[in-house]
Amino acid sequence: MTTDIAAIPDNYDTPWKEAIEHHFPEFMAFYFPKAHCQIDWQKGYIFLDQELQAVVQDAELGKRFVDKLVQVNRLSGQEDWIYIHLEVQGSAQAEFAERMFVYNYRIYDRYHRPVASMAVLADDTVRIPVIVTDDSGIVTGHSGRA
Repeated sequence: MTTDIAAIPDNYDTPWKEAIEHHFPEFMAFYFPKAHCQIDWQKGYIFLDQELQAVVQDAELGKRFVDKLVQVNRLSGQEDWIYIHLEVQGSAQAEFAERMFVYNYRIYDRYHRPVASMAVLADDTVRIPVIVTDDSGIVTGHSGRA
């Protein structure tokens, strides 16, 4: 009996999710060094899986990727939430900007908290780097390839 390789779904998400959960400070330092420098790592961080799950259940945009919502404290003492969205795919998807917008808005709408949204994309699309900040001024990084 042969197995059709194309029929087996790729499971790129699990290793990335585990890497983010187990190595969050290092993940932030590598992909978002400017944001990493603004976080007070001595105070720790909390993954807000239940809070994100409530938003995911409300969304109607289809399959999700690796998404994490994390509570951090800045060196200034301010508490912030960071939404991490990671897509491991072979090509760009037109719905990406909509997914980011919807999740960011739904998190704000449900919890009345500004959220720094960050994305790591693993396709071959060349993007113009754009510096991104949240409403409170935290520099979250730039768009570009993983």
